[in-house]
Amino acid sequence: MENRKQFQHLDREKRDRLEALLRAGHQQAEIARILKVDRSTVSREIKRHRRQDGRYDADTAVHKARLRRMDAKYQGMKVEGMPMMRTRLVAALRRHRSPDEIAGRLRRERGATILGKDAIYKWLYSPYGQRYCRYLCTKRYRRRKQKKKTKRVMIPNRIPLLLRPVFGIHAEGDTAVSPKRAHTPAAALVISELASKLLLGRRLPSLRPTIVTQAVNRTVSSTAIETMTMDNGQENRDHEKMAISVFFCDPYSPWQKPHVENGIGLLRRWFVPKKTDWRSVGERRLQYYLRILNSKYRKSLDYRSAYEVALDRGIITKRNYSSNTDCCI
Repeated sequence: MENRKQFQHLDREKRDRLEALLRAGHQQAEIARILKVDRSTVSREIKRHRRQDGRYDADTAVHKARLRRMDAKYQGMKVEGMPMMRTRLVAALRRHRSPDEIAGRLRRERGATILGKDAIYKWLYSPYGQRYCRYLCTKRYRRRKQKKKTKRVMIPNRIPLLLRPVFGIHAEGDTAVSPKRAHTPAAALVISELASKLLLGRRLPSLRPTIVTQAVNRTVSSTAIETMTMDNGQENRDHEKMAISVFFCDPYSPWQKPHVENGIGLLRRWFVPKKTDWRSVGERRLQYYLRILNSKYRKSLDYRSAYEVALDRGIITKRNYSSNTDCCI
């Protein structure tokens, strides 16, 4: 196979020589031999960068070439160059799909990278896609610095996390509370199953241990979850009355239950910001939010949803999903 000729842009010096040779009456083939370029390069240069009166001028050619290079690439050009893909992208954003989700699902369906998440973000942050940034979970352009987590208090009769069995269906649990300025005990219980990242939850009128224990038992009753990891909050002191075995993180170590921390973070970023009073979020609304999150395609799950993985692993059943109104899948 014959190698293609490498194309080189003319610099200012060659454009000056080209102008001088044209004024001297030389033919284009002769000019190409003098400049040591292909004849088509000379023809294309004259055709693209000549003045309106048809005369070639080096200063005008340099200016036109610079403008052409500036317009050759622009932010968001990959998405704007594919109208059908752009329509699909906007529809997915409106269904609460993240750019990483969309890109990964496209790669899974087509077997190749069609549109990466970086290209989607570039388009969103450009003038062409800026109006769709409101569909992002953050709804902002800069990352917000995370605040320090509230310290947790030790509880009696706790079983350390190191004693948790290696095998089995494990989960992590935590509570999302209302801001201190709200002066309300309302909160939400969130449980995340480790293998499928399935999110379960229930709204809590208060953080009394009896209420938290009842909420945990009702939430896991329709699943195959066997153990759960929780923190050292006083709302968990009745853990021995829970229907499953509960193991506790080390004091002040929330990173030992990263799945539920990430699940609460997703819930916060997409639907319930940190300053939201949980009294304003009803039980049905919370279940609706969790259903959306469990339907998202996750990179860590090979761009399958948590609901799909949980069904495959037998953590939940379709019967429980369709008939049990307490199930928040």
